[in-house]
Amino acid sequence: MAWDDTRLRAVLAGAPAPRDPQSAYRERLAYFVVYRDTCNRQRYLWANLSVVTFLGGVALLLIALFGGGLWWAIGGALALVAFVVAFIRQSLLDERHQRYVALCALSEQGLARLKRDWSAMTLRSAPAEAKSAEAQDALSALDAADLDLLGHASLQHLLHTVATPAGQRLLVAWLLAPAAPALIRERQAAVRELAPLLNLRDELSAFGVLSKMRVEEYERFLAWAEETTTLTRITWLTVWSFVSPLVIALSVAGQISGIVPYPLWLVVIIVNMALFQWRGRQIEAEVDRVSGTRGAFLPYAGLFALLRAQRFEAPLLRRTHARLEAVGDAADERLSALGRIMRFGDARLSVIGPLLQIGLLWNVHTLRMLEGWRARAGGHVREWFDLLAEVEALAGLAALSFDNPDWAFPTVEDAPTGQMTARALGHPLLPPAECVRNDVAIGPPGTFLLVTGSNMSGKSTLLRAVGVNIVLAQAGAPVCASEMSLPPITLAVSMRAQDSLEAGVSYFMAELRRLKQVVDALRAAASRGERVPVFLLDEILSGTNTSERQIAARTVIRYLLDLGATGAVSTHDLTLAQAPDLTPLSQPVHFTERFTRDASGPAMTFDYILRPGIATSVNALKLMELVGLPAPEEPGAMEQSPTQRGQSAGQ
Repeated sequence: MAWDDTRLRAVLAGAPAPRDPQSAYRERLAYFVVYRDTCNRQRYLWANLSVVTFLGGVALLLIALFGGGLWWAIGGALALVAFVVAFIRQSLLDERHQRYVALCALSEQGLARLKRDWSAMTLRSAPAEAKSAEAQDALSALDAADLDLLGHASLQHLLHTVATPAGQRLLVAWLLAPAAPALIRERQAAVRELAPLLNLRDELSAFGVLSKMRVEEYERFLAWAEETTTLTRITWLTVWSFVSPLVIALSVAGQISGIVPYPLWLVVIIVNMALFQWRGRQIEAEVDRVSGTRGAFLPYAGLFALLRAQRFEAPLLRRTHARLEAVGDAADERLSALGRIMRFGDARLSVIGPLLQIGLLWNVHTLRMLEGWRARAGGHVREWFDLLAEVEALAGLAALSFDNPDWAFPTVEDAPTGQMTARALGHPLLPPAECVRNDVAIGPPGTFLLVTGSNMSGKSTLLRAVGVNIVLAQAGAPVCASEMSLPPITLAVSMRAQDSLEAGVSYFMAELRRLKQVVDALRAAASRGERVPVFLLDEILSGTNTSERQIAARTVIRYLLDLGATGAVSTHDLTLAQAPDLTPLSQPVHFTERFTRDASGPAMTFDYILRPGIATSVNALKLMELVGLPAPEEPGAMEQSPTQRGQSAGQ
């Protein structure tokens, strides 16, 4: 189902270039709404016409059967021909209307994406499948949860324009497994080329949305396409499916003309009903394996035709296009044929479906055509969709670049040395109006960034911003920064340890297990020597007492640094900055807050700006006062500096 509305394409192509992404989505939405509503009116008109012509045709044929004569039969036949024409026209308008509905939704969700309005954005999910050569460095499910890579309000959610199951799966694999530097640069070039091609990217998303295929349906279709068994090898049933309609037609003609005095066609109907009861469910199940949802694969033919007609400049896109041409075996033509078969088969779902089954053995014909299609094209299907997935995943990353023109493509070095540096680094999942950006540098190996500050000041958000941007950079996407440079990185994080009553795991034990995973992952990366091991640790070992936490945290951090790792640690424990073995290796930075009091009561504000040095203020007791808990008996305790408290504790 190619988008062949020449008028709309000309309008969009001739429209002036939008000033910003928001203007682009608003303008496109206005066009799509007009065409959606026009199609909706037209399809209802043709639907009414199809009902009238069908009922009229049946009525005329009944009159002919019971003595009306030949002219009544001819009139009934013509009415049924008109019904077929109206039915086909209505089906085409239904498809076009669905297309405009999808395009409207894409523009609406584009506007929601700019505001990070997660509830208005479709969340599509697929199982992770890290197929890259760097799969051994893939992030774990826990790392992904800590960094909000998958699920609601995640990086995957932000990239929701990738709509097909194969595209979703590949995109998740790219997020979890870092690519090699050369491949990252190739993806960046492809993303740059696709970013301004909003029409093409909308085509990719709309086709995926219209297919309505879930992951399990996609897998069932691939399994069916790669099978070799058939049901229509039952030769006599296939022959009878051709003979019975002919016998019925001749019997009816004979009765109308008076040659045959009895309704012999009823005998054939009875035989077909018996066959339908005997084999019908099995054949219906086989047809349903392909259809999944009604017309599920109709959109793909137009999508492959669109991609084959497109001309690209980026080397990665050109290679993918060439592979599609080489192995595609005219994928668009093959899938167009599948679409025609599915349209033929979908007639069984209409009001005349039972008549088609008992009169023409409709499902037998449908299954015979499907099995013939599978014999010719089934072996190519998986490769077609793998190639499509690559283009679609690149287009998903391109949507980030289009939506965020102030994001930069990072420089990825080949050598596993040096440091990660970024100017104006922000968290990609925060609404742009609320995202505060900071300059950040992590490394070189053997050193770490020590982030201190009071509660709610932005420490955890900074670490997640670093992690998510590293993931984007190594997937080939732009990053939420004005500049960024990094070596190839193996990332391991510990930010959201979870205790488990069911498993009998305390919070502290959960922390220890997460740290063990971080250490094991980075130790393996260090032994390979291909990537810089990078850790992100948020409030390390906060689930135990202060004295043991200080010793354990210093031990773990020092061990990781000795491996040649680098990273960032956020903490309230300011003694980490004073440890003799860590002080020369740490780069201390901090966040702070502003506390005010007026007639309406106390208030606290944060600017989320990163500053050099160790934090000089705390706010736990002030937060108690803000939420209405009893204030401390000694107000002066709130004003003690961290150094003073440390001295008091040591006395």
